[in-house]
Amino acid sequence: MKIGSLYQIARVASKRSNLSHCRFFQHDYVPRDPKTKPIKYRYPDSYDPYGPTPPPSDKIIQLAEKIASLPIEERMQIGPALRDKVMHPKLESIDVEGVDLGAQQQGVSAKAEEKKVEKTSFDVKLEKYDAGAKLKVIKEIRSFTDLGLKEAKDLVEKVPVILKQQVTKEEANSIIEKIKAVGGVAVME
Repeated sequence: MKIGSLYQIARVASKRSNLSHCRFFQHDYVPRDPKTKPIKYRYPDSYDPYGPTPPPSDKIIQLAEKIASLPIEERMQIGPALRDKVMHPKLESIDVEGVDLGAQQQGVSAKAEEKKVEKTSFDVKLEKYDAGAKLKVIKEIRSFTDLGLKEAKDLVEKVPVILKQQVTKEEANSIIEKIKAVGGVAVME
């Protein structure tokens, strides 16, 4: 049987039995009986996502009884006392080496100037590229970033622009060498 004749049979059958609103593509569809009432689920009165909690120990019960037997003035002092005792740890002195405190400790600030912190993360910035090497630069940028073709093209056209941020010195040097090989100029910041 030809496909055209199958199409005609389906079209005629749909006109006769008004199947135009039928769900042909959902093979497991079963229409709901309109006379049935919706199912009502019974929910619990309270819900605890962590499950039931164990009963308090005898020590906690005795402590609660002692607190309940205190006068109101003393009970009001429990909150601030616990907050100070539990929430705030004992403050320790801060090491001020490397911090300029003015005329007090000029020797310490001199040591801080001598000892410079070495930078560990760098940014790679595309400075310029040859006009003929634009396509090669775009392909190379796509190789070490997760950008699409359009995003990489837009990035290259915004020169000077940062290509990659927070990379190690070795990775930055390898990226610079790759861009230099295809005709671009990149620097490390």
